[in-house]
Order: sequence, then structure tokens, then C-alpha cells
Amino acid sequence: MVNLVYIAAIIAAIAFAVLVIFVVKVLKETQRTMSNVADTLEGLEKQMEGITVETTALLNKTNRLAEDINDKTTRLNTLVDGVKNIGDAVNDFTGSIRNVSQSVNQLSYEHRDSTAQAVKWGTVVMEMFKKNKNK
Repeated sequence: MVNLVYIAAIIAAIAFAVLVIFVVKVLKETQRTMSNVADTLEGLEKQMEGITVETTALLNKTNRLAEDINDKTTRLNTLVDGVKNIGDAVNDFTGSIRNVSQSVNQLSYEHRDSTAQAVKWGTVVMEMFKKNKNK
């Protein structure tokens, strides 16, 4: 029976040794994998630094572009206001001309008899002037 205990102890020791060997192999593979992961993360960190610099530059350019657009929009608004004022002035002028034209029409209608008489006298005067000029 003592021999069975020794045999069981030897089998347990061999099994423990095999287990330790496999655990060591797994730990070495894990160490190698973790080393590769660390290298990959270092490369990723360097790439992220480059991306960060480029993103910052792009953001600065975008801000400058937005400021330029705002400045030009302000100038354009001033121009549009000026054109609107010119349009208003032209509309006012057109309205004034329309009022004068209506006043002239109304006066000529009210004094149509006098106007017709004046046209006749004007025609007579012009004919007399032509006759005197021809002589």
C-alpha cells in the first residue's frame, strides 16, 4: 500500500510538472501577445498625435474661414442696403413723375378749351412766322 501512495505521489508530481509547463507556455504566449499589443498601441498613439495636429490646424482654418465669411456677409449686407436705398429713391422719383403727369393730365382736361384755343393760336403764330421767314 505504501507503494501505491508513492506511485500516486509521483503521478501527482508529474501531473503538476506538466501543468506548470503548460502554464509557463501560456504565460510566455500571453507576454508576447501583450508586447505586440503594447507596440500596436504605441503606433496608434503616434498616429493619434498626427491626427490631433492636423485636426487642430483644420479647425483653425475653419474658424478663419468662418470669420472671413462673416466679414464679407457684413459688407454684402451694407451693399444690399445701399442698393435697396437706390431702389427706394427710384420708386419715389417714379411716383413724383407719375404725380406730375397726373396733375398735367388733370389740368389739361380741365382747361381743354383754353388748351385747344392756345394750340390754334400757336399754329397761327407758327404759320405767320414761317411766311415771314420765307419772304
